[in-house]
Amino acid sequence: MDTYTVLLVDDEEDVIQVIMKKINWEGLGFSVIGYANNGVKALEMVEEFQPDVVMTDINMPYMDGMELAGHIKTDYPATKILLFTGFDEFEYAKEAVHLEVEEYILKPVNSIELTNVFTQLKIKLDQEISEKRNAETLKKYYMESLPLLQANFYTTLIEGRIHEEELEKYLSDYQISLTGPFFCCLVIHTSSSQVPEDMNPLLLSASVEKQAKEYLGKKWKAKCFSYLGKTILLAQFSKETEISELTDECDRFCRYVHRIIGANVTVGIGQICENILDLSQSYSSARDAVSYRVLYGASKAINIQEIAPYEKNKPGSSHETELSYLFKMIRLKEKPEIMEAVHTYLDSISFKEKSLQQHHLDIMELLSEFCRFAANNDLVLEELSKDMGQLYGEMLDMEPHILEQWVVNISVSLHEKLLNERNKSRKSFVEKAKDYVHNNYVNEELSLDSICEVLGVSNSYFSTIFKKETGKSFIGYLTDYRMDRASRLLLETNEKSYIIGKKVGYTDPNYFSYVFKRRFGVSPSKYRTEYQESEK
Repeated sequence: MDTYTVLLVDDEEDVIQVIMKKINWEGLGFSVIGYANNGVKALEMVEEFQPDVVMTDINMPYMDGMELAGHIKTDYPATKILLFTGFDEFEYAKEAVHLEVEEYILKPVNSIELTNVFTQLKIKLDQEISEKRNAETLKKYYMESLPLLQANFYTTLIEGRIHEEELEKYLSDYQISLTGPFFCCLVIHTSSSQVPEDMNPLLLSASVEKQAKEYLGKKWKAKCFSYLGKTILLAQFSKETEISELTDECDRFCRYVHRIIGANVTVGIGQICENILDLSQSYSSARDAVSYRVLYGASKAINIQEIAPYEKNKPGSSHETELSYLFKMIRLKEKPEIMEAVHTYLDSISFKEKSLQQHHLDIMELLSEFCRFAANNDLVLEELSKDMGQLYGEMLDMEPHILEQWVVNISVSLHEKLLNERNKSRKSFVEKAKDYVHNNYVNEELSLDSICEVLGVSNSYFSTIFKKETGKSFIGYLTDYRMDRASRLLLETNEKSYIIGKKVGYTDPNYFSYVFKRRFGVSPSKYRTEYQESEK
C-alpha cells in the first residue's frame, strides 16, 4: 500500500497539534512530514519535500492560503490541496474554483469529517498512481506511441538526413506542425540501473515518455518520440530567452517522475536553432549535455549552453568515433579513463595495411582536433603553441609508445586546464551573484528569479552551482546577508526596528521580526537590549 505525505499549514500551532492527534494518519495511508506556520515557510517546504497533499488554513501572515494554493498549483500541479477555513471565509474560498482545491473544511475541524476526506483522497491518489504504474497500460502505450511515419521523420531529422528541398513536403504529407520560430532538442535519459522492483526497464522508459509528453508537450509544442533507447523532444518557443524557463521546467519534471514512478531521469537540453534542419546539431549537443550528469548529478536538467557554451558541434561530425570518445573522456573523466581512451583511439588507427600517407593524415587530424578543442574552450597549452609544422614533424618521428605517452600527456593537460577553467568560471559566476546581493539587498523584490534573469541562466543551474560553491541556497545566502546587515544597524544606530527592516529589504515589520528571530533566536529589540546591557 502506498503511503502519501501531508504538509499541514496554520499559524495557530495548537490547531495543527489537534489535527495531528485526532487522525490515525498511518491507518489512512498518510504520514505528516511537517508543518508550517505561514505560507512563505510552507512554500519553502513544498519546494524541498514535494508533499502529495497540502492542508492549509486561509488566513495566515506573510502569504495567505489562497496565494499559497495558487503557487502550488502553478509549480506542482500534481499536489492535492485541502483548505480549512472559518465560516466567514467559506464562501470566499468556494469562489476560487480555478485553484482545483480537493475539499473545503470548516473549522473547528471534525475528526470524523477529516477521516472521510482523507479516505476518499487516498482512493483518488491510489487510482492516479495505479494508472501511471499499470504495466498493461504502459505496454499498450509503448506499442502504439506515435504514428510510424511521424516517428520515422523525426528520427531522420535528428540524424541530419532530411534535405531542404524535401522538408516542406514531409511536413505537409505527415501533418506535422513545426512553426518555431525557435527550436531545441531535449534528450531524456532514463537510468536502466536504478529501476523500481517488479518494473520492466522498457516499460519504465515508456512511462517516462508518456509523462514527458503530458508534462512538457503542450506548453512547448513538443514532438515526442523514442530513439536509441531514449526519449527525444523537439521543443518550440517564441523567444530565445524562454530557454531558461524551459530548463527549470525540465528540472521540475525530473523530480516529478522520480517521485511518481521512481525513475531516475536526466534531461539534456541542446543548442537553440532557428532552422528546423539544424535540429540534428541541437540533438548532438543535447546528448553531450546528458553526458555531463557524471559532473552535475542525475535527476536534473542540464543545459549545454550553460555548462559548455564554447563547445560547438560541427555539422556531419561523428560522435561515435574513438577520437570523439577521447574528447568526451577529456571533458568528463579522470586520468585512468583518459589513458584507456587514448590507447583505444591509437589502436583503432593502427592496422597492418596502413600506408605512410594514411599515418600522416591520422596525425594531422589528431593534432588539428587537439588545437580545435583547446581553441573552442579558450585553453592555452604550451605544447600546442609551438610552430605547427615543427610539432607535426616531431609527431611523425615518434615511435608508437612515445606517441601514446605524448597524446596521454596532452589529453591529461587539457583535462586539468578545462577543469581549472570550469572551476574559475563557477567561482566568477557565484561572485557576481554575491556582488549583486551586496548592492541590491535593500530591494524587497530581489529573488531567485530576478538574479537568474540578470545573469541570464536557469534557476536550476544557478541553484546547483551556487549551493555547490557556497554551501547555501541563494535565498538562504540573501537572508543571512540581510540579517547580518540588520544586526549591525541595530547595534550601531538608534533607528527603530521597522526602519531597519526596510533598509534590508523587508517592508513588513512583522515578517522582518519573524525572520530575525528565526536567525538569532530573539526579536530585534531584545537583540539590541541584550547587547547594550552586556556593554555596561
